[in-house]
Amino acid sequence: MGTIMLFNLPKACGLSLKEFLEFESFNIELEEDVNSACSKLISAEYDAVICEIEQPSRMKGVELLEKVRQNDDKTPFLMMIKELELDIVVKIIRLERSYLLNNPISFARLKHKLQELFLDVEKEIVPKKVSVQNRIVLNTKIVTTIIGDSSAMKNMFKIVDKVSPTDQRVLIIGGNGTGKELVAKRIHECSKRHKKPFIAVNCAAIPTELVESHLFGHEKGAFTSAVKMHKGSFEQANGGTLFLDEIGDMSLSAQSKILRVLQEKKIIRVGGEAEIPVDVRVIAATNKDLRQEIKEGRFREDLYHRLSVIPIRMPSLSERREDIPLLIDYFMEKINGTLSDNVITIEKDAVEALQNLPWTGNVRELENSIERLMVLCNDVITKTDVEQYVSAYSL
Repeated sequence: MGTIMLFNLPKACGLSLKEFLEFESFNIELEEDVNSACSKLISAEYDAVICEIEQPSRMKGVELLEKVRQNDDKTPFLMMIKELELDIVVKIIRLERSYLLNNPISFARLKHKLQELFLDVEKEIVPKKVSVQNRIVLNTKIVTTIIGDSSAMKNMFKIVDKVSPTDQRVLIIGGNGTGKELVAKRIHECSKRHKKPFIAVNCAAIPTELVESHLFGHEKGAFTSAVKMHKGSFEQANGGTLFLDEIGDMSLSAQSKILRVLQEKKIIRVGGEAEIPVDVRVIAATNKDLRQEIKEGRFREDLYHRLSVIPIRMPSLSERREDIPLLIDYFMEKINGTLSDNVITIEKDAVEALQNLPWTGNVRELENSIERLMVLCNDVITKTDVEQYVSAYSL
């Protein structure tokens, strides 16, 4: 595949785009300096440049485009822009092979645009030949963003990349708020089942007496309130992925029923007699030590071995503190613009203070804290704000 330069992008956005495009088998280079980027574009061939325009205060994307067009009229520029100002739009349109993209960007639209551009220059968009484990389906729509550049997250991503195209069962282990469901969604989106449903079930939230009905469905009249036939989660996920979150909180009775379905790949609705075949990939998750639960008689060992074909451990936020600035950037970009017309920023000392907090609630707690700071603080979040609005509430 070709080489794409990412220029003038916020850290979180750049990493997310880099990850997505590398999944599509592109070679990606990140660049921030205008002069360095211009020199590289003149001296080497790039198949496209994706850059952001932050106007009116910063227009590095347009500046780079104008410089490059003095020597190169072929390289396509895809310009991400939040607000369309007429003079900027006219300037970009006048420079050939320059295209506008809405910001925040849609990965699906970006890929479609890249396909169009590559077809224009008679280049074929196909994944490069790689091993079966690493092959990513071309029309996969990756919409789940997972932020992290630490060694712990890179190791986790490697396992996700290898297991996603297979049909193996996965057990995701990690504390509350570490992003277990995000990883399950990402595995589904990068699998051959991505066009079929992804159904998530919180096992801890289902009353014991309703587990069978919820998971396997029921026939009309099966019990007093069964006024019509209901398809359970296994049938709803047929052909796709069923995510069983907090599987460690499920009763032993329910565990035995899950085990039977995994073995026979058939379900029987409550009140029914017919066996219904189901083709479902099961991904389970837990915040408990299932080996200890087995020793104490609260979890079936045979079910554990059925579910944990591929175990994935989610690192806690305290194990990857170097990712906290990236996560802060990502959450602030997401929240900015939804609260007021003012763009809220954060001081370096405040970021360092956030990095030193315990974060027992992991990424979810960090996101909630960033939102609290952005609501309660002025236009710039300071270290004092962190001490007042976050440290005081830390466990």
